[in-house]
Amino acid sequence: MENLLEIKNLKTYFYSENGVVPAVDGVSITIKKGETLGIVGESGSGKSVTALTAMRLTPGKVVEGSINFNGKDLLTLSDEAMRKIRGKEIAMIFQEPMTSLNPVFTIGNQIAEALKTHMNFTKTKANERAIELLELVGIPRPERIVKEYPHQLSGGMRQRVMIAMAMACNPSLLIADEPTTALDVTIQAQILDLMRDLKKEHNTSILMITHDLGVVAETCDRVCVMYGGKVVEESDVHEIFNNPKHPYTQGLLKSIPSLIDSEEETRLYSIEGNVPIPGTLRGGCHFAPRCEFAMNICHTEVPSYKEVATGHFSRCWLHEVEDEEVQNEANIS
Repeated sequence: MENLLEIKNLKTYFYSENGVVPAVDGVSITIKKGETLGIVGESGSGKSVTALTAMRLTPGKVVEGSINFNGKDLLTLSDEAMRKIRGKEIAMIFQEPMTSLNPVFTIGNQIAEALKTHMNFTKTKANERAIELLELVGIPRPERIVKEYPHQLSGGMRQRVMIAMAMACNPSLLIADEPTTALDVTIQAQILDLMRDLKKEHNTSILMITHDLGVVAETCDRVCVMYGGKVVEESDVHEIFNNPKHPYTQGLLKSIPSLIDSEEETRLYSIEGNVPIPGTLRGGCHFAPRCEFAMNICHTEVPSYKEVATGHFSRCWLHEVEDEEVQNEANIS
């Protein structure tokens, strides 16, 4: 499949009185047309900042890298050119629908705005299309909902409105930042089903940002695992779940609760330590302070990002050690 989005060696830094915070530190990500890519990791790993940088909405400064979308480097475009792409070709479902929706405008007005801006719809036609979109995302009585305000809707309804707004212009790329956070399980399933249907109908590529590995397993084709502003592992979803290579990914998967056929109490696994505060990371592997396999070199040298199996990449010194052991065995024989 042809690549739709190529992010190469992206570095987004925040500057404050306390120093420089490298929120995104050399991230490279590729999304193919019609593909769903999941980005997972704990809060503070750089997932949302990566997406906001791609949308040119971050207050941080891009100090290095490129973001190629359909043959255009988004970082070199003018603000006006970017506004024409944002909402039409690339759309985003933000993490908090209550704060993302404008409280003083009706739902219909907010959906219609993108249609009038990018599709040159008349007010009447945009309102009709807004009703169709609300019906498409499963909202009952859309003729009434278009006249209501965000505070009058439930969390699940507001999230559906956000999806309707994002899909209004049939974008090529949909960025979903924690689209099911704070929703009950039933509504989560409905939202994920809706996104799958939209992808199937319009061949939309989806960048799914989440910390929920269940969502990843259910919706994604490939997965990138981020930690400390870097991608530490990447592969297709089946390979990540069945054969994780990086200690951080292994820890995340072991942290998932499972039903066990035993009467003994089993303590839920957790990764020791805390996520580092952005800006406090120094040399070496960022995960080393929490890694049970950490060696001396892990604290001083940054491991390379290498292919450890076909289409499976990982950033860990353990792979270098494995390679040396294999070479030594070959030399001995």
